[in-house]
Amino acid sequence: MEENEELNDGTDDNPSNGQPPAKDDTTDALTKVTGMYKDWFLDYASYVILERAVPAIEDGFKPVQRRIMHSLKELDDGRYNKVANVVGHTMQYHPHGDASIADAMVQIGQKDLLIDTQGNWGNILTGDSAAASRYIEARLSKFALEVVYSPKITEWQQSYDGRKKEPVNLPVKFPLLLAQGAEGIAVGLSTKILPHNFNELIDASIKHLKGQRFKLFPDFPTAGIIDISNYNDGLRGGKVRVRAKISQMDKTTLVINEIPYGTNTSSLIDSILKANDKGKIKIKKIEDNTAAEVEILIHLPSGISPDKTIDALYAFTACESSISPLGCIIEDNKPLFIGVTEMLQRSTDATVELLKQELEIQLSELEEQWHFASLERIFIENRIYRDIEEEETWEGVIAAIDKGLKPYTKHLRRAVTEEDIVRLTEIRIKRISKFDLDKAQQHLESLEEKIAQVKHHLEHLVEFAIDYFKNLKETYGKGRERKSEIRIFDDIEATKVVIRNTKLYVNREEGFVGTSLKRDEYVTDCSDIDDIIVFTQDGKMQVTRVDAKTFIGKNIIHVAVFKKKDKRTIYNLVYKDGKGGPSYIKRFNVTSVTRDKSYDLTAGKPNSQVLYFSANPNGEAEVVTVNLRQAGSIKKLKWDIDFADVLIKGRGAKGNIVTKYTVKRIELKEKGVSTLKPRKIWFDDVVRRLNVDGRGELIGEFKGDDLLLIITQKGIVKTILPVLTTHFDDDMIVLEKYNPQKPISAVYWEGEKERFYVKRFMIENENKEETFISEHPKSYLEIVSTDWLPVVEVEFPKPRGKDPKESLVVELEDFIAVKGIKAMGNQLTSEKVKNINLLDPLPYEETEPGQPEDIEVVDEEDMSSEDMENGDDRKDPKDNKNEKDDGEGQTTLF
Repeated sequence: MEENEELNDGTDDNPSNGQPPAKDDTTDALTKVTGMYKDWFLDYASYVILERAVPAIEDGFKPVQRRIMHSLKELDDGRYNKVANVVGHTMQYHPHGDASIADAMVQIGQKDLLIDTQGNWGNILTGDSAAASRYIEARLSKFALEVVYSPKITEWQQSYDGRKKEPVNLPVKFPLLLAQGAEGIAVGLSTKILPHNFNELIDASIKHLKGQRFKLFPDFPTAGIIDISNYNDGLRGGKVRVRAKISQMDKTTLVINEIPYGTNTSSLIDSILKANDKGKIKIKKIEDNTAAEVEILIHLPSGISPDKTIDALYAFTACESSISPLGCIIEDNKPLFIGVTEMLQRSTDATVELLKQELEIQLSELEEQWHFASLERIFIENRIYRDIEEEETWEGVIAAIDKGLKPYTKHLRRAVTEEDIVRLTEIRIKRISKFDLDKAQQHLESLEEKIAQVKHHLEHLVEFAIDYFKNLKETYGKGRERKSEIRIFDDIEATKVVIRNTKLYVNREEGFVGTSLKRDEYVTDCSDIDDIIVFTQDGKMQVTRVDAKTFIGKNIIHVAVFKKKDKRTIYNLVYKDGKGGPSYIKRFNVTSVTRDKSYDLTAGKPNSQVLYFSANPNGEAEVVTVNLRQAGSIKKLKWDIDFADVLIKGRGAKGNIVTKYTVKRIELKEKGVSTLKPRKIWFDDVVRRLNVDGRGELIGEFKGDDLLLIITQKGIVKTILPVLTTHFDDDMIVLEKYNPQKPISAVYWEGEKERFYVKRFMIENENKEETFISEHPKSYLEIVSTDWLPVVEVEFPKPRGKDPKESLVVELEDFIAVKGIKAMGNQLTSEKVKNINLLDPLPYEETEPGQPEDIEVVDEEDMSSEDMENGDDRKDPKDNKNEKDDGEGQTTLF
């Protein structure tokens, strides 16, 4: 009734003696929700945050997890308990259904740290769920019994119905929150603390206690490869990129052995099949052989690049995902946002405080034992028990014992209380009759040693805590090595790895491009995420997304798939500047543009027209012939122009004048060669990728047909084009620019002959993978060299009782001639070998063919805005030999 009155008070805006407000035809009356409704949302949000979703900083448990662990301890007798029994017991403390308790318990069990499981608890790799709780069993692990419980220092509270006592927080002496991780969605906030490596957490705790700096990074139970460059200490705004571990089994088969955290084999395979259906990747079939370890085989059609497919799997499937951590915990019944470094510091400091409390309790108990053992010895040794024979009252007995003890209690550490005397009266006669003074003294000395030891630990608490953590690592750290490999990921551009399964067409005259113009001219294969670049006869250029049908402009002269940041594709252009204007020549590249914006490549005058155009993927510069129309007294109507004499500038440059007269036509006279200098390529061992950005080790300068030489520890050699998307195996031991004239030298163990053999060979089939050691299972590669004149040293074992035999130095060029790649080679020695060492090669003067002349490249970024608008007519001084003044202040090329 009071609530209704309060609601009425809150809605009564009419001052007229309690009469209802007059009805308004235009507006409805507003009802204000007050009273108990006012706090409902906040109460509910607080309950979900504190009691369900977010873990406490003190022990790293959510309430349901804490109650499960408490129930397991109450039921613990060393044997397994049915999970259904544990769930039922937990319901005495947790006011929710059994399903939520069982799910929470399975999650704890799958982390393989606190619960020793038996039965089918599911599989985090495949996503299989656990069996019903009545079929599976659990008990506390030895680790949990050691670090989670300590009843004497535990703070207790009543359970929700007041019938039981439950811990406020469990005295966990380990950074459990960071070891297990935590994830929860509450009302108004969420938390996502990633799991970390067991041993690394202990090492970090020890470093913190020593005052040293430390860094923590996630480690996932599903393993995989992780990039933690933006981890941000687990705070909001951070990001962890996770990838599956994909390797190449053979030319048409990829294998996934580790999966990203947050996925399982079923969801991963589904994402791969969806990407295949959408045409992003192309696969033949998938096999899931996962059991105890992950093994997913991806079979590729012939002709599909495995390297490109690996990148496409990362780009378009769940083989790569991003995890955003959010460190939120509960402290003093309030949510707190902190990073994993502070979490570990707080946990370690809390562990030290818990260890201190345990030592203080242990010291108190030992001193109490020593006190009563001393009293017992005095009581029996001095026969004080005889003083009570004449006493008839209880008070008299107490007084007599107290009086008899006083002469002997000066050395005790505290006063004798009545409780002490009462305990003395409870000593049995049998114990008194069998009392051994020597054993009593030994017991006292043992207690004194323990007391001294505990006091020492308290005085050196930090050292004691360090030893405690070291003992945890030694006892439980085996088999808990890091699973996730930390790497820096290379960024994969989706447009470079997508399978181009769509055909692009153009209607040049009408100005349309698209994938639906199947009756018009075919251009190239493309994908639905590609951009295309289009040039028209009036000197306009536009980049647009691939679509079914897009209007660009009439009279299209060139269409191609656009490659962003491509500095090697050079466009050669001659255009007429307006109606009756002079003609200009220019060379430029297009590295970045605004999509769907039309760019004018001419000087901007109306009726400008392209006279000649070519697109050159490797910067080729052709020779063209200019033909003029007969007009007036023009003496020279025909001459050649070499585009190699024109500097490469930005697309907005005006260019150099060809002639002020009317051009009849421009014809291709001679195809050109690349004017770009050889491309320098580096290998970055961190990401194990090639790059042209100067990261890692310089491999060399590559022209268009130069190859890479790759040799692996398995005795496999191959040459490939230096494609930046290539993946390299972990067992690669040689990566260099391939020289077809240089032999390869190898020392290998021949498994069948059980001898070391030497061979020198040339690669017979370029772009083909070949094995150059024998196929016997015990054969292995010992040494490989690409030096011209390699030298090896052979060390022999020392015979018993004899002087060691001198090592043998072998110059391989003299030892064996260059033979075929399949030849076995020559036996190195018939004696037992201790070591084979590769020495410095003999000197050899290597002659290389001359390099082409470099040409200056002027990027758009190097030009001013004025140059971009008005054109940049800077020319190389060497161009003057082909130029003359036409009398009007312009320069004409002939």
